[in-house]
Amino acid sequence: MHTNYYFLRQLAPALTQQLAGYRVAACFSQEKDELVVGLTNGTQEFWLKAQLAAAGPMLALPESFHRARQNSVDLLPELLGQVVAQVEAWPNDRVLDFTFVSGATLLFKLYSTRPNAVFRSAPEAEAELFHQRYTADAELRSIPAEPNGLDETPSSTNPLKAYPSLGDVALTYLRTRGYDPAPIETKWELVQQVVHELEQPAAFYIIRLDGRTRLSLLPVGEVEHTLPAEDPIGALRRFVPLLLNRRAYEAELRQLRQTLEKRADEATTSAQHARQRLHALENTVGYRQTADLIMAHLSQIPAGAAQVEVVDFYQNNQPRLIKLKPAETPQRTAQNLYRKAKNQQLETRELLARAERRETEAFWSLERLEELESLPAGDLRALRQWRKQHGLDPATAAKVAQELPFKVFEDSGFTILVGRNAQNNDLLTQRYAHKDDLWLHAKDVTGSHVVIRHRAGHSVPEPVLERAAQLAAWYSRRKNDSLCPVTYTPKKFVRKPKGAIAGQVVVERENVLLVVPANPFERNGVA
Repeated sequence: MHTNYYFLRQLAPALTQQLAGYRVAACFSQEKDELVVGLTNGTQEFWLKAQLAAAGPMLALPESFHRARQNSVDLLPELLGQVVAQVEAWPNDRVLDFTFVSGATLLFKLYSTRPNAVFRSAPEAEAELFHQRYTADAELRSIPAEPNGLDETPSSTNPLKAYPSLGDVALTYLRTRGYDPAPIETKWELVQQVVHELEQPAAFYIIRLDGRTRLSLLPVGEVEHTLPAEDPIGALRRFVPLLLNRRAYEAELRQLRQTLEKRADEATTSAQHARQRLHALENTVGYRQTADLIMAHLSQIPAGAAQVEVVDFYQNNQPRLIKLKPAETPQRTAQNLYRKAKNQQLETRELLARAERRETEAFWSLERLEELESLPAGDLRALRQWRKQHGLDPATAAKVAQELPFKVFEDSGFTILVGRNAQNNDLLTQRYAHKDDLWLHAKDVTGSHVVIRHRAGHSVPEPVLERAAQLAAWYSRRKNDSLCPVTYTPKKFVRKPKGAIAGQVVVERENVLLVVPANPFERNGVA
């Protein structure tokens, strides 16, 4: 309601009293949809900041303003040096009209959609528009006459039509006073009483109404602050910072909730898939049992046989048909099955660890969601400290992704970089990686170099290491294998031999981790 006609009606004379004789010293913009005007009388300064975004305008009167050295552009050069004569609010409208001694005008059209600023250096001069796409605003000129066509007779069935500038806050206030069921005569009385309160407010109120923080001339909803009616400038200066703080708090709180809920859902789904795979492995005949049966019945298997029926001593001596490769000896087939059994055992172990780890992650996310609800309501600083403490700051990954030429992932506060090709691998390992970073690569095959950036005072958690190893396997020739060994070591043990081609390195000390190739971040998006 701070851009509503009835508030502007109070603000305009206060601005006239404050700014008459002030000269415009600066006019610039340093953010999208922002217009900043600085005025001075030689000893004092006054700042006006208009946010003219299509999502909704905002007028702020900061007591001080520090212009940025970069990304700042001067606007409306003919406005500089103009001396304020008066400020007026257009009748039943959302336009604030600054008139200067020279005859120049600056209009702030504070509509909830298509807001704009319109400057004329003289009454008949061509209009300069802040938002040039709103060409119709060039026709806005002087204050229009008070409309005479309003139907204010009690015979009208809708008194609200006589006062089109009342707005939703006034309507809510009317309803609290029994407006809807009242007869038409009472409705007229109620509307006229409210209009009188708006034109001569007892105070300004910062209220909470329908989940929104509002500046009101009426005591409706949850009244949080009562401010003197004689100081609309002070009321606006109190309201705008509070509103901006709450908007930032609510946006960041909503983003944190979504992040934690998404992590909990993804971790739960991943754990369920791992458990399902474990169940399938536990309820199928293992490679080792098949290999044992082949070795136990070697004498019964003729050369070149495609299959053999044996007595399965693992299943109560039931007959079992085993398929064979005619071009391969039974001993060779059994050897391959024993190798697969070993890999299956490793897969089972990895699946069990993954299920437990992902269940722990889901539980951690749910615990953080509970903590989030217990944080002090509306305390943006506490929320940001808590977010940083738990490694949930989204800005870090976004900033790194913009600055680095690699695939970038963020996990529990650690940045993971993945090379895109041989030359990019060379750049990552030889130029960007520091000696204490952790370096990973799929073992014995070509693939991307992967680096986990070192964080001072923090060792790399096992879940982060494993997910980085999965990336190294995923971006390698072993991408389609069921399991992939991945080498990892501090970057200081990785060197490039003299004359080696791009991406070729020698690892002096290594550890090996066996993982399932995957991109565990694919549902979160890739940088």
